[in-house]
Amino acid sequence: MNILFSVPLRKTFTAALLACSLSAVAISTTQAAEIEMSFQNLLQQERAWAGLQSKTLKVGDITWSYSEGGQAGKPIIVLIHGLAGSRDNWNRVAQALTANYHVIIPDLPASGETQVPKEFDYSVPNVTEKLRRFIEAANLTGPAHIAGHSLGGSVAMLYAGQYSFETKSLFLVNAAGVYRTATTPYLKDPNQIRNMVVSKKGDFNFLMQQAMYAPPFIPKEIAQAQEQMMIGQVEQTKKMIEQVIALNKLYTPDSFALLTRAIDAPTLILWGKQDKIINVEVASELKSLLKNAQPPVILDKVGHMPMLEADQLVVQQYLPFLNKIQTAKPATAPSP
Repeated sequence: MNILFSVPLRKTFTAALLACSLSAVAISTTQAAEIEMSFQNLLQQERAWAGLQSKTLKVGDITWSYSEGGQAGKPIIVLIHGLAGSRDNWNRVAQALTANYHVIIPDLPASGETQVPKEFDYSVPNVTEKLRRFIEAANLTGPAHIAGHSLGGSVAMLYAGQYSFETKSLFLVNAAGVYRTATTPYLKDPNQIRNMVVSKKGDFNFLMQQAMYAPPFIPKEIAQAQEQMMIGQVEQTKKMIEQVIALNKLYTPDSFALLTRAIDAPTLILWGKQDKIINVEVASELKSLLKNAQPPVILDKVGHMPMLEADQLVVQQYLPFLNKIQTAKPATAPSP
C-alpha cells in the first residue's frame, strides 16, 4: 500500500516554545547533543500542553513508546501516524480531544522511540496485528475511535476491517491505499517513495516541500535536530518502504476495494486539496468503497499534512463527527 510521510513539526506553538526552550542556549557553541536535548524538551512541553504524558509498555518483543491523555473510562481514541512520522504529529489535534476522550497515540514500529527487534517484520498487516496486541496490553477495553494519517490510514483501515467489533468509528486523513485514480508520481510508481527518505543533509527540506502546501518557517536548529533524528532512523524507514513497495506488487485496486468494503464503522474522510503525494481525487474513490462514509471533507490550500498545516480545521470537522457517533443510539437487533 502506498505511503505518506508525516513530519513531527508544529507551527506557531513550536516557534513560541523554541524561543523559551532555546533562549538560554548559545546556538553558536551548542553541540549536536544539546540541540537534540532541547528538541526533546520542546516535544515534552508540547505533549504537556496537549494534556498528554509519555509512557512505555513492553508487549512481547516490542517496547512501545506512546502518549496518553484524558481520563480512563472516557471514550477511547487511538491516533495513528504515518511513515517516518511520530506520535507528536497528532499533538495539536489531541489537545482538543483530551478533555472528553481517553487519547492514546503510539509511536509505530520504525518510528519515534518504539523499539523492535532487528529482524522485525514492518509489513502493514504485521504492524496492524502488533498494534492490536498493544491496545489489549494497555487495557483499552471496549470499541475505540480509530484515526490514521497517510500510511497510518492503511493501518487504521486494516484494523477496522479485522477488528470490526473493536472499532467505533474511523477517521482517515490523506490515507494511503491502492487506488485507481492515482495521478501523483508516488501513487503511480511506489518505487519513487525511496526518493523521499531523509538519509542525508538537505533531504528534510525536500520532504517538507513535498509534504506541505505552504511549509511554515522552521528555526534552523529545530530543522537540523529533526533531520538528524530522521537520518538516525533511516534503516528502519527503508525497511518499511520496501514492505510497502512489496504490498503494491501483491495488492491491486480490486483487492484493496475488498478490504475497504468489509469495514462497517462510520467513517470521516479528510484530505488536503493540494496533496502532492496522494492526489485528492482518491478521497471520492475511497468514499465510494466504504459502507458508512460521509462525503469527504476537502481542505483548500492544505497539502499532505492537515494535522500540522490546518489543525484547527481538522478539529472543527472531527469533534462534531465524534459527538454524532457518541450520541447515536445503538442499533437494536430485529425482532424474531
